[in-house]
Amino acid sequence: SQRSLAEITELIHTAFLVHRGIVNIGELKSCDGPLKDMQFGNKMAVLSGDFLLANACTSLAQLQNTKVVELISSAIGDLVQGIYYENSKSSEENCLTDDIGIIRWKEQVFLSHSALLAKSCQAAMELAKHSAEIQDMAFQYGKHMSMSHKLHSDLQPFIKESSSDTVAFSLNSAPAILHQEFRGREAWLKQIREVKYKALANCARLKPPPHQCACVFQQLQEAIKAGKGVTSAIDLCRCHGNRALAALEQFPPSEARDALANIVYAVTRFP
Repeated sequence: SQRSLAEITELIHTAFLVHRGIVNIGELKSCDGPLKDMQFGNKMAVLSGDFLLANACTSLAQLQNTKVVELISSAIGDLVQGIYYENSKSSEENCLTDDIGIIRWKEQVFLSHSALLAKSCQAAMELAKHSAEIQDMAFQYGKHMSMSHKLHSDLQPFIKESSSDTVAFSLNSAPAILHQEFRGREAWLKQIREVKYKALANCARLKPPPHQCACVFQQLQEAIKAGKGVTSAIDLCRCHGNRALAALEQFPPSEARDALANIVYAVTRFP
């Protein structure tokens, strides 16, 4: 039953990834390809994601455990809410959102990234008839491990050394959010405007001129690196990793526990 639960969780995760592949027809350009192909691709993404989600729900019912069904169903609801929040709050210009702090960022990331794994870990303990305390420890492990993973992912554009090209990043990523908190909202917006002006001026002098967005992202990336946002995000990543390891300590020593701990070590290790 636990193996079936793992497969159900992966099906749900994949279904939402497929749904995220839907493109906004209104933002397409002529160089992106024929409009009919994009419309057909959108239809296939919707139908494929729905098919995977339907199979997951069918398998979930076959587990015949009301609490597990309730947990996974609520996780699906969290995913929908989190993704809707991300899409509704992003603006057309540089993906800037409202004045969002790290606490609000954590709430959003829990919904869109952590809830499914955390509640699946809890459901696995429910299937094994463990106590409510052990179930909560499993939930805490899944939550904090996935938060560490998200922070690790957000940090990659700022800590990679081998790549010579600028890696695109979101201004809603953890390092950018923390950078904004240290500088203040108005100072951060002013810095963005200044970076835009300087970057575009530098690009205009180069022949051939590079892509303007790439110039702006490169300058903003350097500005965030020079602040405290990156180091604070690394500290936060390790903090969530330690909380995940603390939850694991409630379980008896085993190869499985060591494997789960190694996952945490992998996402909290930085050069």
